[in-house]
Amino acid sequence: MKFDSSDILAILRRFGQATDADMPRAVSGITKHQPHNKSVLIQFTFHRRAYCVVIDNTAEDDADDIYQQVASSGTNQNYRLIPNPLDELITYGLPYKGKDCYLLVATAMSQRLDQALVQRYGAQSRSAYQKLIAQGLVRVNGQQATSAKQQVRPSDNLVVDEPQPSTPQLPYTVLYEDDDVMVIDKPAGMLTHAKNTVTREFSAADIIRPHTTYQCDTPRPGIIHRLDRATSGVLVMAKNPAAAQMLQQQFSQRTVIKTYLAVVDGVPSPAAAIVDLPIERNPKAPSTFRVGAGGKPAYTTYRTRYTTADGRHSLVELRPRTGRTHQLRVHMQYCKTPIMGDIVYGGSPAERMMLHAASIELTLPNGQRRQYNAPLPAAFQPYTQPTTPHQGVA
Repeated sequence: MKFDSSDILAILRRFGQATDADMPRAVSGITKHQPHNKSVLIQFTFHRRAYCVVIDNTAEDDADDIYQQVASSGTNQNYRLIPNPLDELITYGLPYKGKDCYLLVATAMSQRLDQALVQRYGAQSRSAYQKLIAQGLVRVNGQQATSAKQQVRPSDNLVVDEPQPSTPQLPYTVLYEDDDVMVIDKPAGMLTHAKNTVTREFSAADIIRPHTTYQCDTPRPGIIHRLDRATSGVLVMAKNPAAAQMLQQQFSQRTVIKTYLAVVDGVPSPAAAIVDLPIERNPKAPSTFRVGAGGKPAYTTYRTRYTTADGRHSLVELRPRTGRTHQLRVHMQYCKTPIMGDIVYGGSPAERMMLHAASIELTLPNGQRRQYNAPLPAAFQPYTQPTTPHQGVA
């Protein structure tokens, strides 16, 4: 895909960095790099300020991945990601012509610590970060920071050590644990991990944090796959880098078997099928996704177990063969049987989103092939009665 100054200007406008009055001639010095075979990095100047765009449909909003690609391009300029202005959450990617685009702006070689924290993590004001620094809760490259005026560079590792959350934790169950992994039954409502290091909300990552050496200085220690906040069920976490690599390889090679149970609105037709439909980011609501020809391949096998007597809801078994963001939710919406409680994708109101990661089968780092099961939550029980059973497996 060729990107010229008009394309770059359109991207700048989407990120709120340019106005309709700006013209393509304001963009200059365009150079292109290819950090790897799945992405393109374009550097340019706009109104005398340096920017770059990373075009990558595989990064899936992973800031660390984006920064690593920029560093590998050989540039001697420091950049920071510009957040997606259309999303209330802290996300970075925006779709443009079927591609996920990430915009970065050049930063000074050094800046005050409190300013750097606001730029990197947002979420709080400079004064709030100054209080955290004064409390000894901020570290720079592993050393406790003592002054908000301390000068830091974009390459410095900044960590905010938040106090334990004051609100009670949601109850969880450890399904299995050894020297390499911890498997839990994550409750609905619990985050898999925080979006950034500045948060007081307890997450599954806080459970594994004291027991892992993998990505300890990030918001996602031990995390190798994710469940949405509203999804309950089996979550596998790694205790060391070697275990994480071995498990992540299984996810990427699709040898992990994941089974979900969902209560959907209506009755799926046919009762069992394979949904082979690509998924892309929704340009009208960038924090959501949709079925689209320009998206990434996504495969879901489903089987209807039971339908209620009134035909309003069905209990469906789902097996994703790929791991796209919101995959099951998007596919069920497309099939006109959205998941109950999934208001974002058209589901009817419920006390929770009725999606549960019931089981996962994988090979442990010790070589054993194991399956772990999470009991069905109480909210699902009314839909497990065989009022109208269905037969057949896709």
